[in-house]
Amino acid sequence: MPQERGVCLVSFCICLDSQACFKEFLLGELLRSEGVLLQIVVDYERRNLFMDIVVVGSGAREHALAYTFERQGHSVTVTPGNAGVPLSTARRAEELSADLFVIGPEQPLVDGLADRLRIQGKLVFGPGADGAQLEGSKAWMKQVLSAAGVPTAKFSVANTPAEVEIGVRYFFDPELSSGRGCAIKTDGLAAGKGVGVFTDPDEAIVDGLAKLDGAFGAAGDRVVIEELLEGREVSLFAICNGRDYVLLPGACDYKRLLDGDEGPNTGGMGSYSPAGDEGSHEEWAEVCIRPVLDELSRRGIDYRGVLYAGLMITPDGPKVLEFNVRFGDPEIQSILMRSESGFAELLMDAAVGEDLPTPVFSEDHAVTVVLAAEGYPESPVKGAVITDLTSPEKLHAHGVAIFCAGVAYSDDEGSYGGLCVDGGRVLSVTALSSRRARARELAYQVGSLISWPGRQFRSDIAAD
Repeated sequence: MPQERGVCLVSFCICLDSQACFKEFLLGELLRSEGVLLQIVVDYERRNLFMDIVVVGSGAREHALAYTFERQGHSVTVTPGNAGVPLSTARRAEELSADLFVIGPEQPLVDGLADRLRIQGKLVFGPGADGAQLEGSKAWMKQVLSAAGVPTAKFSVANTPAEVEIGVRYFFDPELSSGRGCAIKTDGLAAGKGVGVFTDPDEAIVDGLAKLDGAFGAAGDRVVIEELLEGREVSLFAICNGRDYVLLPGACDYKRLLDGDEGPNTGGMGSYSPAGDEGSHEEWAEVCIRPVLDELSRRGIDYRGVLYAGLMITPDGPKVLEFNVRFGDPEIQSILMRSESGFAELLMDAAVGEDLPTPVFSEDHAVTVVLAAEGYPESPVKGAVITDLTSPEKLHAHGVAIFCAGVAYSDDEGSYGGLCVDGGRVLSVTALSSRRARARELAYQVGSLISWPGRQFRSDIAAD
């Protein structure tokens, strides 16, 4: 690509039929960087056509995305992937070529990977660093919600020990707030571990001070203190094209390590989809998602990616607990197991900024059970050999898939796929059936056959 200032035209053409007939549609995707105007020309007649896709990330979420794209007829490369994900590569995303790049984790989004890829003229599903602040800074997210008029919990931002104590005491005072307690969150990313929920003010103050004192590094340089809300938690996943969105099916997840929602918070120990309350999702999204997209647009932010809204459904209606800028893990494993066709095309439409089609998902039920390492979440024990099970092809024939996360190669001949434990959440076992009870049964049947010393899992996923 020419480096001189001016206009550079990059054309991507896709064969439309067996006679090698080509069509091109200018979709007006304009990107400006350091005076260079890039106009991406893409073919929009893409339905059911082959695409090369790069998935960025190394967890079960990225494995599930790659699995879905591949079974719907596309070619996939995962970077960096892991030992259990086929077609993983150590090459950086900036070094690869593809029709579409899908960025999985939040950290590279916050660090501006989507921006760097777009500067190279690549088509990306995932927000730039400006939009990724919705997850990268909880204080900034709260400011956006306030400006957009979106209901959320009362909050304060603390930069000093004195501000922590004042904020905590406020939310425990029944004359000033609900008095039920507070949540204390690191402002920045903390790998899903920066949130504490407290009903004792002294414990809350200790936690807030520890965060300010570096317990989570720079992520805790300031903290957000919120009132506790009562109600039912719901997750919404919206695919956004910069000005509009469509919702994916709902999912319910389980954050605590132990049965009955006991034990420490984790990245997620299981999920199921559908969640059973989809009838209200569109109404809640109009209250909590559309105003945020509009506010981002007013700020000059063209948000093309997924908005994952964590809501509390209170007696006063939905209130936003958090926004994430990536697919939830393990929720997306269950959602994607139900995807019938066109998921990659949907993400490409969003990346291009084109009108979004209604995604096609089955009426079946999917259940995901996460198998975790001994010592997770505090100190996962690595190196344990994962016992053999069966081939992925046989599992798929029975409506089951295993998605790999914290794994590495093992020399042990009896290991599952030649793998050993190399992280906290190790495998996600996802099953699909016409009945949720049967999907749950399948997931646990397969999960129980996979073993290593100290393996952990919840036994109550999708039992409610």
